[in-house]
Amino acid sequence: MNEELTSFLEKYEQRILGQSLNLRLLLSAILSGGHVLLEGVPGTGKTQMVRTLASLLGGDFNRIQFTPDLLPSDITGSTIYNMKESSFQTLKGPIFTNILLADEINRTPAKTQAALLEAMEEKQVTIQGETYPLPEVFFVVATQNPIEFEGTYPLPEAQQDRFLFKLFIDFPSFEEEKNVLRQVIENSFDAKIVSTILDLDSFISIRREIERVTVGENVIDYTMQIVRKTRESEAIRFGASTRAGISIGKAAQAWAYMKGRNYVTPDDIKMVAKPALRHRIQLSPHVELEGATVDQIIEELVGSVPVPR
Repeated sequence: MNEELTSFLEKYEQRILGQSLNLRLLLSAILSGGHVLLEGVPGTGKTQMVRTLASLLGGDFNRIQFTPDLLPSDITGSTIYNMKESSFQTLKGPIFTNILLADEINRTPAKTQAALLEAMEEKQVTIQGETYPLPEVFFVVATQNPIEFEGTYPLPEAQQDRFLFKLFIDFPSFEEEKNVLRQVIENSFDAKIVSTILDLDSFISIRREIERVTVGENVIDYTMQIVRKTRESEAIRFGASTRAGISIGKAAQAWAYMKGRNYVTPDDIKMVAKPALRHRIQLSPHVELEGATVDQIIEELVGSVPVPR
C-alpha cells in the first residue's frame, strides 16, 4: 500500500476508536468513487468519522441536516436576481464540496432526497437549466437513525442502489469507549485539530493506481455468481442489480490495493460483498417472519458459491 495511504489509515484509526473495519470500508468506498449509507444510533461518532476523513484529505466538507421542510434548492442551489447589477446570479448550494454529509437523510421527503440522485450518479448539478460539474473528488455519506421511524421517509430502492456500501455503526468496546470518555474529560481530544495527511492530488493519483488493479476472469465469474444467486434464492424477494456487481468489483480493487496487492482475490470479494449487497436486496416475507437478517442470508449465499482457485 502507498506510504501516504498507510499513514492516513493509521491516523484515522487513532482518531476514531472502535470502528477499524468500518473506517477501512469507508476509505475503500471513497477510493472506489462510490458513496456510503451509514446507519447507527445517535452519539456513535458518525459525523466525526466523516469530518475527520475530510480533514485528513484536506478536502472541503459540508454537512446538511435533512428535515421535512428542506427543499431541493437548499441542497443544489438556486438562481436569484441581483438588483444592484441588474442580472441573475447563481448561488451554489452545499452539494458543491468534496465530502458531503447528508445527516438523517430519511427525515426529508422523496423530492428532496432525489436532489442527490443526479449529483451522486452523474457528478453534476442542474440549476435553472444550467449544468455545473462537481469536484473530481465528490463523496456523499448519508446517515440514518435505525431506532426512530415516526415522521421519516424511507429511501426508495433506486436511491439506495446508488450507494456503494451500507455500513452499520455499533458501539465500541468497553475499553475503547472508556478511552474516548477519558480523552474528552481530560480535554486531550480536540475534534477540530486534524492535520492533512493526504492531499487531493495525491488521492486522485492513488485512485488511478487502483483502477489498474487486476481483476481476473475467474474472480469476475465468482462475483457474478454471487450477484445472480441473489436473484435465484427463495429467501430473497428482490435480488441485486448489475450495479451491485460493478460496486463489488470496484470496492474489491480498492480493498486489494489497501492490502498491498495489485490483483483481486476471492477473499477481497467476500470482504466487500456484505456491505455492498445488504441495502440492495429484499428478503421474502416468510424469511423475515422467521427472524433471519439480510446479513445472515448474504453470508449463507456467499458461502454456497464455489470459490475459484
